[in-house]
Amino acid sequence: MVFVVEDYFSFYKFKMRQFVLFFPLLALVVVSLAGTATVEAATGLNPPVKLVWHYYKVTNTCDDAETYIRYQVEKFYRNDSSIAPKLLRLLYSDCMVNGCDASVLLQGPNSERKAPQNRGLGGFVIIDKIKKVLETRCPGVVSCADILNLATRDAVHMAGAPSYPVLTGRRDGGVLNADAVDLPSPSISVEESLAYFKSKGLDVLDMSTLLGAHSMGKTHCSHIVNRLYNFKNTGKPDPTMNTTLVSELRTRCPPRTKKGQTDPLVYLNPDSGSSNRFSNSYYSRVLSHNAVLGVDQQLIYNGDSMEITQEFDANFEDFRKSFALAMSRMGSINVLTGKAGEIRRDCRVTNANYGA
Repeated sequence: MVFVVEDYFSFYKFKMRQFVLFFPLLALVVVSLAGTATVEAATGLNPPVKLVWHYYKVTNTCDDAETYIRYQVEKFYRNDSSIAPKLLRLLYSDCMVNGCDASVLLQGPNSERKAPQNRGLGGFVIIDKIKKVLETRCPGVVSCADILNLATRDAVHMAGAPSYPVLTGRRDGGVLNADAVDLPSPSISVEESLAYFKSKGLDVLDMSTLLGAHSMGKTHCSHIVNRLYNFKNTGKPDPTMNTTLVSELRTRCPPRTKKGQTDPLVYLNPDSGSSNRFSNSYYSRVLSHNAVLGVDQQLIYNGDSMEITQEFDANFEDFRKSFALAMSRMGSINVLTGKAGEIRRDCRVTNANYGA
C-alpha cells in the first residue's frame, strides 16, 4: 500500500478522515455523558511544518535522491532483514529526543548515541553508506535527517508496513550530549508513557501505534529481568505476565547477580522472531498478557489504548493505516528547515569537523 498526498495540509486532513473511517470504535472511547467530548487522538494534531513532498525533485537539487536511497536499502535488506527494526529504533531515538535532526548519528565520546538508553543502537553503517552514495551524485544536498527518515520508511515497507509519505527538506542539527537524552525506561506505566509522547506533540493513537513497532526486533534481558524475578521488589514475577512466557524468558535471561555479566538479547515478539516481519501479532500478545516489555503490556491498562489495541488486533489494515500516519507525525517533530542547521557532508560529524 502506497499513501500519496499532495501537500502537508491535505495530509493532516487525510489523518482526520482516516480516523473517522477506520477507527469507529475509538470515536467512542472518551465521549462524555453529555456527548460533547471527542477522543484525544482525533484532536492532538501537530501544526504543519515546512516540509515538502518530494523536496529534492521540487527544488531540482537531486531528482533521484529517493531512488538512490531505496536501491541501497533494498541491497542491505536482501542480506539482513533486521535492518528494518534497527532503523526504526534509530529513527525513534533521533526524533523523540531533540527532533528529527540526525543528531543521534554524530560520533563522539559524549555524543547522543553514547547515552545508556541508546545502547545497542544499529543501522549507522547503512545511513553512512547511503550518504556516501548521495555525496558522489549530489554533493552537499541531501540531509542525513532526510536519509534516515526515507531509509526507515523503505526498510519497514519491505518488512510488510505501508509505504507511507515522507515529506522532506529537513536539515541536520548539531551535537547533543548523552545526558540530554530523555528516552524513558521500557518499564514505565501507561500514564508515564502517554505523558512522554504528549511532551513530543504526539497523542494516545500515535503512542499505541508506534509501540506496535515492537512487532519486530530484540531487546536486552536487562530491560525485562525485573518482570521475571523481582517485580516492584516483590521477589516474584510481574503478575500481569503470562506464566508460560515468564518460564520461557527465564531460560534466556538469568538473574543479574554479577558485575560485568553478559546481557543476552531476546525477541520483542517471539511470534515473528528472526523473520522481522511487520504484523499486528504484537497486539494479540498484549491482549493475552504475552508482551515482553512492561511498557507494551501496560497498553491494556488505559481505556483509550486498550480500545486501540483491540481494534488493531482485529484489523491489520487499521494498524497499517495508523502506522503510516504516526510515523509521518513523528518524522515532523522539531525539524530544521530553511537556513536552520546544515547539510552534513558526513553524517558522523558536523561540517565544522569534516575532514578534521
